[in-house]
Amino acid sequence: MSVDDQLPLFGVPGGRTPTGGPSPQVVADAFDQARLTQARLLAGLTKKELAERVGVTAAAVGQYETGMTRPRPELIPRLAEALAVPAAFFLSGRPHGKLDGSMAHFRSLRSTRAHQRAKAVAFVEQVWELTHALERRVRLPAVDLPGFSGGEVHVETPGHPAQAARALRARWNLGTGPIHHLVRHMEAHGIVVVVPPPDPDADTVDAFSTSHLPRPVVVLTANRFDDIHRHRFTAAHELGHLVLHGDVAPGDSQQEREADAFAAEFLTPRDSILPRLPGRADLRRLAELRDVWGVSVDSLLYRCRELGLLSDSSAGRAYQRLKSLRGQPGFTGEPVSLYPGEQPILLRQAFDLAARETGLTEHVLAAELAWPPARVRELLGLPDPRPTLRLVP
Repeated sequence: MSVDDQLPLFGVPGGRTPTGGPSPQVVADAFDQARLTQARLLAGLTKKELAERVGVTAAAVGQYETGMTRPRPELIPRLAEALAVPAAFFLSGRPHGKLDGSMAHFRSLRSTRAHQRAKAVAFVEQVWELTHALERRVRLPAVDLPGFSGGEVHVETPGHPAQAARALRARWNLGTGPIHHLVRHMEAHGIVVVVPPPDPDADTVDAFSTSHLPRPVVVLTANRFDDIHRHRFTAAHELGHLVLHGDVAPGDSQQEREADAFAAEFLTPRDSILPRLPGRADLRRLAELRDVWGVSVDSLLYRCRELGLLSDSSAGRAYQRLKSLRGQPGFTGEPVSLYPGEQPILLRQAFDLAARETGLTEHVLAAELAWPPARVRELLGLPDPRPTLRLVP
């Protein structure tokens, strides 16, 4: 049975194809222009590229996406094939977490091209749609985050970033020592954290977050770095954006500095780390602290300078020595895969619970979302059931 065979028509009158899917006429009559834009962005295509694949002009695609005109019924199968989605993907009526690119904080904004940001935003929209579908069956943790309330951010002035970090530690009962399993703590307090599959077309997208959906979402990308200490700092950095900048338009370099300050205090509180930091650039001692606190030696060196233990010149010389030690024991990056507690599991666990209790399957979920089943498996981290075939030599 195909995905289209299982898709409801959301109250839209009309026919179905011989296989049971919605007919091109039905889809054309109830065409949702926003879905076309979303699918095109996810496919990484320009309007011109999509137009060439479908056999229309770029202007026509633009008119479809603005709702000025609708595609003719005979174009629906071509659009679906070109964008690798079921034809029913274009039907209106399903929940759509629409998000503008100006609502997301990108850590590497300057190096991230506009089309990459647009694709990343479309990905987050799908993450929310998947989350929403799972929440219809499973109660996820309530969002416990200062300034966040039901998709609308009401700012509780946190003061200085370091003060906000200490306040959140207290609110989450994290104490004053090292934070183990940071990503799990974020998920336990209602934040959706995802690591998308590697995408060569988004190699400059580092990490980003948004508070402008019914649940805050943090995306930690694996394209450029696979180092557990950078991964944790990036997660804390995005958490800082959620706490500090929920109502502020992103893109300000000052916001990035504030998110860094929040992350440093959240992971290594001043009053706790200061007595343990060496009074000189002792890299071996910092490597030992790295393993205890889960932050990089670079971050600890910066913390030493920030807290007045090292002068700028001493810190500069220490960074040069550190550069020469890269790859040596104690100074080598460790892959995130070695730390299960820092890998998101919330959505996968919700799916597994719904599967046990309600019989939910990836195909049912795909039908509800109007996605290919492979997309559901990809976002949930489910194994591909198809056998791996190889040619016999």
